[in-house]
Amino acid sequence: MSEQLIVCEHLAYTYNADTPRDAVPAVRDISFSVARGEYIAVLGHNGSGKSTLAKLLNLILEPTAGRLTVDGVDTTSPDFSEDDLFEVRRKVGMVFQNPDNQLVATVVEEDVAFGPENLGLPRAEIRRRVDDALREVDMSEYALHATHKLSGGQKQRVAIAGMIAMKPDCIIFDESTAMLDPRGRHEVLDAMERLHRDEGIAVIHITHYMEEAARADRILVINEGKLAMDGTPKEVFSQAETLRGWGLEVPQTVELLMALREAGFDLPIDCLTSDECVAALLPHLAGEADA
Repeated sequence: MSEQLIVCEHLAYTYNADTPRDAVPAVRDISFSVARGEYIAVLGHNGSGKSTLAKLLNLILEPTAGRLTVDGVDTTSPDFSEDDLFEVRRKVGMVFQNPDNQLVATVVEEDVAFGPENLGLPRAEIRRRVDDALREVDMSEYALHATHKLSGGQKQRVAIAGMIAMKPDCIIFDESTAMLDPRGRHEVLDAMERLHRDEGIAVIHITHYMEEAARADRILVINEGKLAMDGTPKEVFSQAETLRGWGLEVPQTVELLMALREAGFDLPIDCLTSDECVAALLPHLAGEADA
């Protein structure tokens, strides 16, 4: 079993590649890897290519150039089969932006059971997986509820449970919190972090919320279809002016510290949480009080 779950080498994708006049390069020469159990956030302005990249990793799209390896299997090899494709999509699941477009059954537990049923698993194993998956996303009490009566956040958690029941190694969240209210966002983010922390599932979270990205172990920034940055949240968000030049924001804590630096305070700009920000400010506040 390879330590690197996903390896991208010079990956590229062009829409309408067969008609050069209408061709639109969306992903250009991207290389990176995803380790097992890693939590990665992907940032980029609208149209940067981040959602296209997600679809390549899940093989919804086939790359027009480069190489994609998933769990040691070269998906671009001529020997790559339909069975291999099914296995890759089982290992690398995806949760999309609109929760209403992902549910296939009218009852919660039936929706979660859909994937395992298609694997041909014994009924007892399906029951166990459904129960475990609903418990992981804190939706057990809604097992017999109608899916159309759930809130947006609850629907996304059911979609996540459906992925968990397939026993994936990685789940890609393609702006899965974008259409949710603050409570729904919080529910889904908590579910992501539990999967990463407790189950060792790799998470690739595509988002335009900087505070969400700050939760990750690592951030990839996509700009004009290319991998523009790859680093820890502190490393990436400390380059605030560069990010702004690419049409991206930074966390509110970074915004505050940058404004205070411009006002003459000697402060770091890599504080991503409220607690870190307070710790950086306290010595200066104490100095003002003494004066």
